[in-house]
Amino acid sequence: MTSEWASPAVIVAILAMAAATYPMRAGGYWLMGRIALTPRVRRMLEASPGAVIVATILPILIREGLPAALAILAAGAAMYFFRRDYLAVAAGMALAAAARAFLT
Repeated sequence: MTSEWASPAVIVAILAMAAATYPMRAGGYWLMGRIALTPRVRRMLEASPGAVIVATILPILIREGLPAALAILAAGAAMYFFRRDYLAVAAGMALAAAARAFLT
């Protein structure tokens, strides 16, 4: 008897995702190796991480409200002061849990 995660459909889905992911990543490196890094392209690439973070966080803030805002502020403050990823995640999770427990 096979478990649900080892079913043929799950294996095919995982292989299909891997087959789609690898060319996208490799293609990005290949493409960027052929693009001249003009000042405009460099500014665009430097702005991309911030845009991705905002695009990820903003819907969470809108949906979850004050507890999420406090958790994100705590994680950001921990990252700013201590520069430790795990500490920032732990601070955000702890404040999210406390805010949900006391504010909702």
